[in-house]
Amino acid sequence: MSFTAAEIEDIRVQFDQFDADRNGHITAAEIKDVLKALGEDTPGYKIRDMIREVDIDENGTVEFDEFIKMYEKVKNQKKGFKLAETAEKAKNIVTVGGMSAASAEGTSHSFSEEEKLAFVDWINFQLAEDPDLINKKALPIAEEGDGLFKAVHDGIVLCKLINSSIPNTVDERAINKGKLSIYTIHENQTLALNSASSIGCNIVNIGPEDLVEGKPHLVLGLLWQVIRIGLFAKISLQNNPNLAVLLEDGETLQDLLALSPEQILLRWFNYQLAKAGSPRRVSNFTSDIKDSECYTIVIDQIAPADAGTDRSPLQVQDPEKRAEAMLRQADKIGCRKFVRPKDVVKGHQRLNLAFVANMFNTHPALDPPEDGLPDFDLGDFGETREERTFRNWMNSLGVNPFVSSLYQDLKDGLVLIQLFDKIQPGIVDWKKVNDKDSFKKLGGAMKKLENCNYCVELAQKLKFSVVGIGGEDIHQGNKTLTLAVVWQLMRAYTLSVLQKLAGSAKPIEDKEIVEWANHTLEVGKKESRISSFKDAAIQTSIPVIDIVDSIKPGSIKYDVVIVAPSSEEDLMSNAKYAISMCRKIGARVYALPEDLVEGKHKMIMTVFACLMARSVGKK
Repeated sequence: MSFTAAEIEDIRVQFDQFDADRNGHITAAEIKDVLKALGEDTPGYKIRDMIREVDIDENGTVEFDEFIKMYEKVKNQKKGFKLAETAEKAKNIVTVGGMSAASAEGTSHSFSEEEKLAFVDWINFQLAEDPDLINKKALPIAEEGDGLFKAVHDGIVLCKLINSSIPNTVDERAINKGKLSIYTIHENQTLALNSASSIGCNIVNIGPEDLVEGKPHLVLGLLWQVIRIGLFAKISLQNNPNLAVLLEDGETLQDLLALSPEQILLRWFNYQLAKAGSPRRVSNFTSDIKDSECYTIVIDQIAPADAGTDRSPLQVQDPEKRAEAMLRQADKIGCRKFVRPKDVVKGHQRLNLAFVANMFNTHPALDPPEDGLPDFDLGDFGETREERTFRNWMNSLGVNPFVSSLYQDLKDGLVLIQLFDKIQPGIVDWKKVNDKDSFKKLGGAMKKLENCNYCVELAQKLKFSVVGIGGEDIHQGNKTLTLAVVWQLMRAYTLSVLQKLAGSAKPIEDKEIVEWANHTLEVGKKESRISSFKDAAIQTSIPVIDIVDSIKPGSIKYDVVIVAPSSEEDLMSNAKYAISMCRKIGARVYALPEDLVEGKHKMIMTVFACLMARSVGKK
């Protein structure tokens, strides 16, 4: 049995409901739920057998193309096929032949024309005034045909979009511009991918060559992650303290922090509906918004007084025409982005979510209550740089669910257990792990605690320092003790990758990395040296810059390097360049420039370890 484009889209809708971070894959534990949503209640043992057959890359997750094969096998064993086939859906699904790192030759990949159009519009809007793209006449990207996939060919647009989402992620001096060769284009794509990973994008199964070739399903998947991260970055108490007005009776700020960005957006949307006097409420941005009524009310509610919006779309009877009238109102407040009338009427999940997030970022319309906001210190609720780095690292590895709040999202132990399994595959006995379904039943809190206790047990197996740390500490979100475990996980993961690439029979120690660094500097005829990861010389970033040039001679533009930095500004300039150049030559560095300048020796160790991994891995 082979599926039509329309059937594939129906399957994709169900698949995406469980692919929370929209990174193109789901965990083995979620496959049963997706199949059930499609009307196929399949025994666990059959699912395990099928996973072994289709999980070609053996990464423990199942990509959409792999899932299609599984579902096809299930359908072949039963009679009947009930998925709706509509010509309208088929029109909006484009199928291309080709290969991905996770699929077999000949697999067809589908992508959404609606998403392509939405992303083209967003990129044209966000980067419209970029001088480099203007000079290259790279914008505006044409909506028709494969303009988007050609536009990402040289990596420049991707680097710029990443900076648009999370400013200063990519140092502009590291981007190859002007006349480019396939070699310098590949460098740009490597820089883009490693920079995307550093902000929390899962780039498993995406390589520079995929972007150079403009493989549609991979390009759109990466663009969605970058755009989504940028849209969600501002949805926090740190950026908007007035979010505290969304607290419901009996809730604390901790309860608000426990909500995902999607949940906060739903609460904000319903808050605006209530404020506008509407009896309507929404529980999703799919079926509940299809009639455009709630959109019309919220847009009119959040619009500035002089915007000239009204609720006239409510008088339009035809759903698609009403959606168009509603979007004209959105245009009055500068928010006509991501969705077109058909996307609203169809309830396109990703695009409607992006539409609402952009409305929130542009016009939050949250005034503090008359009796004032709760008395709180934003420092207690804002995300630290270290916490953000750890969270981005976890998300880049494809943990599920997507980690939005470091402590809240680790309380059930599931994300940590996935990380242990990535560090040492096979160490986790999954029979001991309680899944999300068990949390919904009586005694669910105890099931979460059991997972956390198992995390401590796994930490002991890997010889982590967990004296005084219990599962209860993780379950309760103890910041200090949870961070202690998370740091050791990141360190262990970094060193496990290095050990594997180096072909070492035993774990690599810090002193070996320092010795490698100095040997590399000596061979590269550089004058800089380090005595340890606490060496003050590292704060100038010169040793890091010199190692990059030693690994890949000629890669550093020393005319942009400040050889004797004498100010904080000089130090940051070097650090930004150093981190981006590490990523450009293929070192997947998660540390930030501030870590180098401030001498954060733990994060500095990961920089040198990643550079060593890049060096030995390319031999």
